[in-house]
Amino acid sequence: MGKESVDRSEGFGERLLGLLLDRAHLMPPQLIAPLIAEEVARIGGHDVSILLQDYAQEVLVPLAGKKLHVGQPEPMAESPAGRAFLSSDVVEVPQARGGVRMYLPLLDGSDQVGVMALTLATVGDDDRRLLRRLASLVADVLVTKNAYTDLFFLARRREPMSVSAEIQWSLLPPLTMTVPQVEVAGILEPAYRVAGDSFDYALNGNILHMAVIDAMGHGLDAAAMATIAIGAYRHARRVFVSLAEKYAFMDDAISRQFGPDHFVTAQLMHINIATGELELVNAGHPAPLLIRAGRVVRQLESATTLPVGFGGEEPRIREHTLQPGDRVLCYTDGIIDEHVTGGEPFGEERLIDCVNRLGEGPSQGVRADLRQLSHTLKVERGGRTSDDATLFMIEWHGGVADHLAVLD
Repeated sequence: MGKESVDRSEGFGERLLGLLLDRAHLMPPQLIAPLIAEEVARIGGHDVSILLQDYAQEVLVPLAGKKLHVGQPEPMAESPAGRAFLSSDVVEVPQARGGVRMYLPLLDGSDQVGVMALTLATVGDDDRRLLRRLASLVADVLVTKNAYTDLFFLARRREPMSVSAEIQWSLLPPLTMTVPQVEVAGILEPAYRVAGDSFDYALNGNILHMAVIDAMGHGLDAAAMATIAIGAYRHARRVFVSLAEKYAFMDDAISRQFGPDHFVTAQLMHINIATGELELVNAGHPAPLLIRAGRVVRQLESATTLPVGFGGEEPRIREHTLQPGDRVLCYTDGIIDEHVTGGEPFGEERLIDCVNRLGEGPSQGVRADLRQLSHTLKVERGGRTSDDATLFMIEWHGGVADHLAVLD
C-alpha cells in the first residue's frame, strides 16, 4: 500500500486508537493480537509481531495468533527487538527488499511488557507519533487482559515452572518502575524454580517503600512463608507508617503461622524521593551496596536486627542520605553463597568486582544494567544457581517533580 493512500493524520490516529480501545473492551484475550494486527494494517503496516519477555529475561518470545507474524524468539542482547526493549526506545531497521522494520517498546506506565514489531513501506513523523501511541495502548490492553487468561503466561514460559515459582511470580509487583526522581528494577533467579525470595515496593507520595525477603528453606514451605511475609508487609504498609511497625507486623505473622523454628530475612527501606533520605532496617540480610559513579563505595550498614519470625526487639533504624545518581543494590545470600570452582563461596568481593566492571561502561538504564549484572553473575558462578538469588536496584535521580506516578 503506498503512503499517499494512507491517512496518518492526527484526526485519523485518534479515531484509530479510539476504535481499538472500544473494540478491545469486551473482546476475549485470544482475539486481542489479531485485532492489533488488523488495526496496524489500517496504516499500511504488515508482518506484525507481539514479542513478550520470557521469565528468565533472556529472549523476547513471539505471541502466536491469527494475522500475527510468528518468527523465532529474539535474543535480549544484540537484536533490534532487544535493543528496543532494554532502552525503551523505538528501533528502526531498513529492510533489504524495501521498507522499514520498526520495533516499538510496549510500556505499561514504565514497566516493560515487550515489543511490537511491524514493517512499513516508509516512515515519517506522523507514523512515529501514531505508532508510539498505539504501542502504549497495546501494552495497556495486554496487561489488562493478562488478568483473564493464561495465554500470555504460557507464551513467556520457556521451560517447566515449579509450583513455588508460580506462587512467587504471582506475588511480584512490576519488575521495573520509573518516575522522574527514582527508578527501581528487580530480577529473580532461578526464574523457573525460585521458592523463598521475593521483593515488593510502592511509591506513596514522596516515599518509596521497599522490601526484599528471603524465606528459609526450599520449595513450597519457603514459598508459603514468603507469601505470608509479603502479605503482612503490604498490609502493614497500607496501615502503618514506620519501618519498625512493618517489621513487628511481619515478625508476628511469621511466628504465629510457622512457630519459632522458621524465619525470613528481610531488608525494609523508606526513601524520600524528594530529598534522598533513606531509612533502613536490615533483618539478617546481606547489607545493601551503595554504588556511586558506577563503583561500589560502601555497604549501607544498619544495627543488628533478628530475622523476621524470631520475636526480636523493636529494630533500630539506620539513616543514610543519597546523592543524585546514587544506586542501592540489594541482594539475597544466594548470590554470594553459591559455590564456584574449587568449592569456595562466590563471595561479596566477586560481587563487588562484577558491579564495578559493569560501571566501567556506559549505563543502559537500571533495568538493562541489572539484567546484565544478573547474567554476568550467573556466568561467573559457572552457570549455577542452586539457591534463590535475587537482585533489586534503586537509582535516585534527585529533584522534585510536580507530578508523580503513584503505585499501591
